[in-house]
Amino acid sequence: MADSVMPMGRPSGVSRRGFMVGTGSILGLGLLGGTAATARAAGPIGDGAHVPALIIGTGYGGSVAALRLAQAGVDVHMVEMGQSWDTPGSDGKIFANTRDPDYRSFWLRTRTKQPVSGFLGFPLDKDVPRYAGILDAEEFAGITVYQGRGVGGGSLVNGGMAVTPKRSRFSGVLPSVNADEMYSKYYPRANAGLGVNEVDRAWFDSTDCYQYARVGRKHAQRSGFEFDYVPNVYDFDYMEREAANTVPRSALAAEILYGNNYGKKTLPKTYLAQAKATGRVSISALHRVTSVSPASGGGYTVAIETLNTSGDVTGTKTVRADRVFFAAGSVGTSKLLVKLKATGALPNLNSEVGQGWGDNGNVMCGRANHMWDPTGSLQSSIPTGGIDNWDAGGAFAEVAPLPTGIETYASFYLSITNTPHRAQFSWNAAAGRVDLNWQTAWKQTSIDMAKSIFDKINRKEGTIYRTDLFGTYKIWGDHLTYHPLGGAVLNKATDNYGRLRGYSGLYAIDGSLIPGNTSVNPFVTITALAERNIEKIIATDL
Repeated sequence: MADSVMPMGRPSGVSRRGFMVGTGSILGLGLLGGTAATARAAGPIGDGAHVPALIIGTGYGGSVAALRLAQAGVDVHMVEMGQSWDTPGSDGKIFANTRDPDYRSFWLRTRTKQPVSGFLGFPLDKDVPRYAGILDAEEFAGITVYQGRGVGGGSLVNGGMAVTPKRSRFSGVLPSVNADEMYSKYYPRANAGLGVNEVDRAWFDSTDCYQYARVGRKHAQRSGFEFDYVPNVYDFDYMEREAANTVPRSALAAEILYGNNYGKKTLPKTYLAQAKATGRVSISALHRVTSVSPASGGGYTVAIETLNTSGDVTGTKTVRADRVFFAAGSVGTSKLLVKLKATGALPNLNSEVGQGWGDNGNVMCGRANHMWDPTGSLQSSIPTGGIDNWDAGGAFAEVAPLPTGIETYASFYLSITNTPHRAQFSWNAAAGRVDLNWQTAWKQTSIDMAKSIFDKINRKEGTIYRTDLFGTYKIWGDHLTYHPLGGAVLNKATDNYGRLRGYSGLYAIDGSLIPGNTSVNPFVTITALAERNIEKIIATDL
């Protein structure tokens, strides 16, 4: 999909149904100059370089920071551990299909580790060459954390569900943040910047590819649950053309888990495209930051390893940055900060660093439907609805696709639950790594909350849980999270705008700021919070 980049505040490719809103003014930009910028040198950052702003990571928070800093006249360099996904493979496509994982699919693994590990008794994982692929299944004791690897971060691999939390629940997500500002200014700005749109309801009700979602809606409503239609960053106009066979298929070709070739508005098509168009933003892919420490002449010395696509370290660089923004995702930022504090590179970081990490209450399950409730052999990989039982049972369940290409008579769900459990990252000096003290038993709370929805539906419909998706006779996918959050919590490890306590010019600006739960899919909240924080930082710190 060839989305063009339109002027600031209005992303391209927005459908006729897109609920676009004004982005508002950016506080302080007029005071900072920076109109037309000269093009910066292309290519990776050089050893010994000095940059005004270095951003570690290219996900939601980092992309917002890059765009707004560049618009304020600040030269920015972004460092990304993954690769830049811009070169087609031998099949002519950049990304692999979900049903046929290959070398592009996983980050430095020799065997896939798919969230759904089996189907009808057959194992789904297979051996693959070790490669700097797009999806990282990072294993800690008790939990596997799925993360996007590459320029664009999590936007490359998520389902695109662009959910703004209900206003009544926001104080439980970010209690120190002004909700009026978020809902009047920053959530609308984030939705506009991300290119959020909604599926046409009449088309949704008639198309074959959302039969599975209509079955999920029917079962939810028959049991008295609220069914929410959920916006998305996938271009639904494009999807309608896919269904009409007038464009190459993407969502209707099961593309999601390992990237999406055409219809999805990932960050490289939205925020990052606009950021690079300013001429002030450069990106170094396959670069991994290993250390940040105060520089003798001011600013910070940043040590970087360069990688090849096999994950080997091919060199090292040292650069100096006046300001450093940690945007490597909840896990990446937390691990790096914990290491830097414990090893003495940044000893003045406070004791809250590494605390408050959560899994957004993620658990997965499937239900076996009756033969009169087929879910369809053609399933759009882009989810559009969820079952809301948050207030009564502490769970919101995404009606998710199971795009096997055959009729399964199965409904599949990813639940977000109101779990109270929070884990801590800590430095393991003996092993030279950062550990996470997540407890597998904590998932039972999430399971119980999800059961408040699905036990009731099963009783009403006379159905049972699937037991073939996550192992032998295992009902719950309780071994994972797609939504890591926390580890550098706002107003604790940082001040109320993401400035890391103990150091001037260091910032966290990603999902690490959010304490473990957002009540819905988190990336719109991460984006909106980054918009809020970078506006304040530009207005006051520069």
